[in-house]
Amino acid sequence: MTTLSGKKVAFVATDGYEDSELTEPWRAVTDAGAEAVMIAPDNGVIEGKKQHRQPVDQISGEADASEFDALVLPGGVVNADHLRMDEASVRFARGFFDAGKPVGVICHGAWLLIEADVVRGRTMTSYPSLRTDLRNADADWVDQEVVVDNGLVSSRRPDDLPAFNAKLIEEIGEGEHPAAS
Repeated sequence: MTTLSGKKVAFVATDGYEDSELTEPWRAVTDAGAEAVMIAPDNGVIEGKKQHRQPVDQISGEADASEFDALVLPGGVVNADHLRMDEASVRFARGFFDAGKPVGVICHGAWLLIEADVVRGRTMTSYPSLRTDLRNADADWVDQEVVVDNGLVSSRRPDDLPAFNAKLIEEIGEGEHPAAS
């Protein structure tokens, strides 16, 4: 099993996230030895669609991608829609791509990556309703359980979490992925 001891993983979400898409990857990275940090646009506690409550560790406006080894973006329509309108969250996510750091995204979380303009030329999956959005952003959308493209791990829905978590741990364990020339 890959150990993530000494790694620090940022999770970015806000109210309305898909509960299992936060809690299961969180458990996977912490069980592998990483420190998980909850980043959100505002301080306090965020609440998922099924009422899971998660304390916020740091606000996105004060977060710096250079302090983390990887990023995870849970889905949830309301969550993703609000995050893509938050300039600090968009800028924070873009920082991981600029540095070639691993990023995991599931379901509607890809909306934030579209807004950050980081999916161009990438092969990825998402909840099927984002297919056109991703294609319009010049991503190559495929309907698969999990897709890995140079450190970017994407999945479609909660049923895909076991495969997503396994690939996420693997990519974080590998570390930085320099941009393809």
